[in-house]
Amino acid sequence: MPPQPNLKLAILALGLGAFAIGTSEFAAMGLLPWYASDLGISEPQAGHVVSAYALGVVVGAPITSILGARLPRRRYLAGLIAVYGVMNLLAAVLPGYGTLVGTRFLAGLPHGGFLGVAMLFAADALPRDQRAKGVTQVLLGLTVANIAGVPLAGVLGQGLGWRWGFALPGVLALLAGWLILRLAPRVGAPRDARPLAELKALRNPAVMLILLVGAIGFGGLFAVYSYLSAAMLATTQPPGWAIPATLSAFGIGGTLGSILAARLTMRHGTWGAALRLMLFMAATQAFAAWAVGDWGMMLASSFLLGLGSGMVVPLQTRLMEVAGEAQSMAAAMNHAAFNAANALGPWLAGWALAAGWGWRSSGLVAVALSGAGMLALGLAWQQARLAGNRLHDRPARV
Repeated sequence: MPPQPNLKLAILALGLGAFAIGTSEFAAMGLLPWYASDLGISEPQAGHVVSAYALGVVVGAPITSILGARLPRRRYLAGLIAVYGVMNLLAAVLPGYGTLVGTRFLAGLPHGGFLGVAMLFAADALPRDQRAKGVTQVLLGLTVANIAGVPLAGVLGQGLGWRWGFALPGVLALLAGWLILRLAPRVGAPRDARPLAELKALRNPAVMLILLVGAIGFGGLFAVYSYLSAAMLATTQPPGWAIPATLSAFGIGGTLGSILAARLTMRHGTWGAALRLMLFMAATQAFAAWAVGDWGMMLASSFLLGLGSGMVVPLQTRLMEVAGEAQSMAAAMNHAAFNAANALGPWLAGWALAAGWGWRSSGLVAVALSGAGMLALGLAWQQARLAGNRLHDRPARV
């Protein structure tokens, strides 16, 4: 892709789209008590709104990757983020619980495709020695969303009504789509694109096992975080600033966690870093269960939960190593895996809450999911070890 004067602004536009996605995804968890009360439903029922979005990401990631393989990336990305904006605005204005669940599912469909292709687009737009910089700038949108966007949506939701928490990212997404069309370089569709070849990633056991680690292991994080605001309001009497501060603490923890996870991965490799981070996640989830009833400790637990979310770094690194030519599908499916966790965790925690096990039960469910994630990590490591042995034992060609 030839250099363009507005290239940096184009990547910032992609980052704005990521900011909108991060704000909408996590604000839905922080605003859960407010739309549950307004719609006259229980917190476990409101958790289905979070799960519906996550299922939309899981369904949409492979579909958008295949359908968009031969489309010009500028229009493809602008179209995806525009659809995302419209669905968020519909969630903000349409009445009823059923329509909220439906619009959140539809909003999830473009999520994985946009973020996956945006990272590749940003990397390809810069010289080879600056590719990582482009990817980082896109991902920065997600990080900043948890520090600033989600708390802002929380403040709007508490002060003006929960619907503003969805309207804000909806407007930002439409703005990002317009900026992408205006600023992104005009290039044609990839000539060598083979949509069905992307499906090879879904037939690669090494890829699928890593995705399984994310889908199960990260379920614990979302089991706690999805109900953290509701648990704080139900068991304590926090000051008005505590909920936004708790959401921001998660984002700050996530930013530091990504930096620390990168260092762990470089020092201990993908397997060593993933195991250490999984153990850390289980410990923070146990702490979150213990902290219920003390809003200050719950705020601290939010920071620690975010700190453990850096496990995405070694898992993404491993995917890049084993995905081969199906990098686009693998990148999109990585987001799908974490949103499968976003569906699984709140659903299991909601089931425990509905059964009357109390607000601490979400943390206990989380620890169990982290344990299952460690088992999946062990299976992935064993598969890689066996595959390496088979490659080593293969006779050399002469």
